[in-house]
Amino acid sequence: MKVSCRLFLLLALCCFPLSAWGGDYVIGEGDSLDISVWGVKELNFPVRVRPDGKITVPGLGEVVASGSTPSQLQTHLGGRLKELVKNPIVTVTVREITNSKVYVFGSGVKASVVDLSRRTTLLQLLCMLPEVKTADLKNAYLLREGKKLKVDLHRLFIQGDTSQDVTLESNDSVFVPLLLDRSVYVLGAVNLPRAIEYREGMKVMEAILESGGFNKFADQNDVVVRRKNGAQEQSLEVKAKKLFREGDLSQNIELKAGDYVLIKESFF
Repeated sequence: MKVSCRLFLLLALCCFPLSAWGGDYVIGEGDSLDISVWGVKELNFPVRVRPDGKITVPGLGEVVASGSTPSQLQTHLGGRLKELVKNPIVTVTVREITNSKVYVFGSGVKASVVDLSRRTTLLQLLCMLPEVKTADLKNAYLLREGKKLKVDLHRLFIQGDTSQDVTLESNDSVFVPLLLDRSVYVLGAVNLPRAIEYREGMKVMEAILESGGFNKFADQNDVVVRRKNGAQEQSLEVKAKKLFREGDLSQNIELKAGDYVLIKESFF
């Protein structure tokens, strides 16, 4: 999974050069710009946006750049430069982006500030996080302007549902908690009671078989899966004989991390 994600990220970054943000990207403090006026050598120059959001343009002095897209700044400079140049043709190119950042936090990952030097999606960001394998993506979320976006990080990264992918924006925050319990516990009338590391899609009979199967005292029709949902505890009954003899696949329920599978003994 890690290799394929890195390959995907590399290909995606190659497909989106810096100029791809030309129509949408909002210039911010610290960004480096290339400004050129066609036919006027003196007005072709690089410039960095100062902390006050301004740049200095020869002949015009200070001009506010922060908060504008490159095309908006081009239009503004074109209007101002008409005082100096006849029919000025202005081009503004974002050469280096330092203003666009995404904040990653939560106990499931190392807290970090990620610079978005190129157009980056949520999936690409998740591929950059080495700890994501041990994180609780089902309870992770993306924050934008203080509101949770309706995207499911688990469906996106684990199940490959790319309809959940979104393009990240500056000042987005991604909260990723730690998956506190990564095991399924099989106890009672099995040959090898044990804790099994949880895997996506694990089912109850798979867990029982990995615990050595039912022992000779087991009541195969008296299997219970205990599950906690917050403060609530849920008990799910499993009739294993129905599964084996009648092929009732509804009995082979899917497990979740932290589940306890209890196999009771028969009295006869």
